[in-house]
Amino acid sequence: MYRALTRDIEVVVEPFYLEEQSDPDDDRYVWSYRIVISNNSTVAVRLVSRYWHITDQNGQVDEVTGPGVVGEQPRLGPGDTYEYSSGCPLDTPSGMMFGHYQMEADNGEVFDVDIPAFSLDSPGLMRTLN
Repeated sequence: MYRALTRDIEVVVEPFYLEEQSDPDDDRYVWSYRIVISNNSTVAVRLVSRYWHITDQNGQVDEVTGPGVVGEQPRLGPGDTYEYSSGCPLDTPSGMMFGHYQMEADNGEVFDVDIPAFSLDSPGLMRTLN
């Protein structure tokens, strides 16, 4: 698992390679990732938007932005957690992702919360490297 902490808001990411959805013969590699956001601060926040920076094994970069996550803009009070899962396809057997969430506090303050960089590695890549 990968962790980042920004202003007492923790983001934990756990990626999973989806072999059943991947087709290496067709250069299609798919991962899911589970994210848990924990508000350990004393202020309620709402997740307004997301930014992802995705890099494949060849250095090809894809940037993704949009409102909320999985169609939601959750509000997390102090002590609350929010969990969701999503996915990422690549044309290469490995890559990495990182990004940030834009949060808005109840007082109107807007700030970014880091999403930790995490590795996307397929089992086939591990056999190739060993």
